[in-house]
Amino acid sequence: MEKKQTITVYQHVPTILYDVRNKAYITGNSRMASGEANYEAGSKMQASEDTEEDDQLKRSLTTYFTGLKSKLGEYLDEETTTTNNLIAETIEDEGTLQLSFRLPTNYNNASADALGAGIHGYLVDMVLADWFNITNPQDMKGYTEHANVMLEDVKAALYKRSRPKRPGRPTFPTPAEPENPEGNS
Repeated sequence: MEKKQTITVYQHVPTILYDVRNKAYITGNSRMASGEANYEAGSKMQASEDTEEDDQLKRSLTTYFTGLKSKLGEYLDEETTTTNNLIAETIEDEGTLQLSFRLPTNYNNASADALGAGIHGYLVDMVLADWFNITNPQDMKGYTEHANVMLEDVKAALYKRSRPKRPGRPTFPTPAEPENPEGNS
């Protein structure tokens, strides 16, 4: 039987959406403060929770989460054979997304946090890139490039392995004294 371990990464949709909105807000303010954008343009860069903007962010998150599953498919532990809208529904309901990875027993578990943080960063950056493609195209490239760096970090975390542990030295029974057939001591 194949020995594997399962590492599960959870991504809370409201946290992802908050990070997207917060970075869009900060970017908009920064562009207005530096004079790179007027107040109207800076304001439009800042994603709100209004229905139209919220729908756009959630559709982007659905696209990039499903795409990420394909990119990391080598290790994903999934038995889905049909497609449905469960991911879109989870995102729409602001639930929790889950990725379960089947990894070798020598996977370095210290990389699990880096794996989760990298996935979060990748999703936030890709959704932001999509948002800025609509609202401020000159900022799109930076977020796309950073998302690619995050994806490489995710892959590196998936490929981390622990060094083998040397087994302890075996103990052997002490050989018995040979018997003296002549009875001499």
